[in-house]
Amino acid sequence: MTAAPGVLAHRDAVVAALEDKGLTVGLGVAPSPLPETGMYAVVHMGPGRSVPESLADVRSDFDGLMQITAIGPDQERCLWVADMVRTALYGPLVVAGRVSFRPEELGGPPAVRDDDVSPPVWFAPIQYMIRSTS
Repeated sequence: MTAAPGVLAHRDAVVAALEDKGLTVGLGVAPSPLPETGMYAVVHMGPGRSVPESLADVRSDFDGLMQITAIGPDQERCLWVADMVRTALYGPLVVAGRVSFRPEELGGPPAVRDDDVSPPVWFAPIQYMIRSTS
């Protein structure tokens, strides 16, 4: 029997792909310390789900919804981070012992300015669906 797929291995693969593109990444919160540029990405990973790979009900496939929030000190640099996220997730993820599909970009709302923090920042949340099989 194949082991159930784990969400952390998938999250770590996303983080590695983003860091490979030179992005500073936070896990659910802003990274600490903040980069001097004020540009970074925050990964919000859902628990995902294991799904059957066939009618035999072997639940070794993985589907996971995640959000990556691009952050920048102005709209231009926020959207640059969003572009880097898209570039990083353009190909399949590398998850040990798994075959991953290319993440499906689901989009998100427009970049907006957050005036509730000082100094204000711009943010753009982008949702992705990731999938893998054993």
